[in-house]
Amino acid sequence: MKKIILLVLALLVPAAAHAADPLLDRPRWSLELKGGSFYPAVENWDRYYGDDKTSHYAGSLAYKLIRQLEVGIEGGRIKDKGQGLAPGHGILAGAVTYELAPLSVFVLFRGVFSENQWLVPYLGGGWTRMYYRQKIQDQETVRGSADGSHVRGGLQFALDRIDQSAANSMYMEYGVYHTYFFVEAKQTKAKLQSASVDLGGTAYLMGLLFEF
Repeated sequence: MKKIILLVLALLVPAAAHAADPLLDRPRWSLELKGGSFYPAVENWDRYYGDDKTSHYAGSLAYKLIRQLEVGIEGGRIKDKGQGLAPGHGILAGAVTYELAPLSVFVLFRGVFSENQWLVPYLGGGWTRMYYRQKIQDQETVRGSADGSHVRGGLQFALDRIDQSAANSMYMEYGVYHTYFFVEAKQTKAKLQSASVDLGGTAYLMGLLFEF
């Protein structure tokens, strides 16, 4: 009987050790923080705002249905200042502060097939609502929203191997399995029905992805 008990214990101990090994577990969530340049689809943007692009910052949270497929939500902020046209009105304005706040729901496929994979491509898309606000000097503020869609894709580069001790600390302290640096291109279309003005555009972004 003693030999049988020892044999059972010998079989269970390695199994328990493997179950506790984080490398055998899988992340369930993705958190992205990113920023870059946004090129509006509005014609002659540089004429009114002095440049053909402006800043774009965003963050997203997604749940992994399986290791490669996730669904999530993203919010962003785009802002510029210049001499512009009020969206939907076609009126030349004075000094203008132009702001966009895109809110998106998306499905994303990440081509990851190994937890040690250092380069991961991804592609996704979904629904977008683009909120806009334009503060015009000596005039009323113009605001509204338009519904549309977006597609995006990019490459993510694993940072875990650069500093393995830091990666281990991130897991032990915050439950972060993997940290990636990524670059991304995103195209959004969101037209105002009343004026056929596309509030979307193309964004080129970079940021950090945390999987936990």
